[in-house]
Amino acid sequence: MVATQNNKIVGHILLTKILIKDSNGNLFESLGLAPMAVSPECQKSGIGGQLVKKGLELAKRLKFKSVVVLGHEHYYPKFGFEPANKWNIKAPFDVPSNFFMAIELEKDGLKNVAGTVIYPKEFEMV
Repeated sequence: MVATQNNKIVGHILLTKILIKDSNGNLFESLGLAPMAVSPECQKSGIGGQLVKKGLELAKRLKFKSVVVLGHEHYYPKFGFEPANKWNIKAPFDVPSNFFMAIELEKDGLKNVAGTVIYPKEFEMV
């Protein structure tokens, strides 16, 4: 999804299918929010927030139950994200728990979901 001003792309957000693998090998589908960016001259104007809100709305319409994000501990909670360890969901790499977050897009969307996030292989190349 992109944000434009004067026919120029000034921001974008990507939500990618991810899996959460529990200790028994069960897999649960979710989305990972990454990356999101807003051009420097347009930051602090609300574009990023609009992208997050619209992205979450679209994910919900597409029947996804949750989204995870690795991001700023004071930014993403404004949209309802909470530390993912609340649901015993872990990142596949060491990261402070307050930076790795999740949100339920429907009531109990992460109920009985726990484990480690598996990102697509394309994320390994970044």
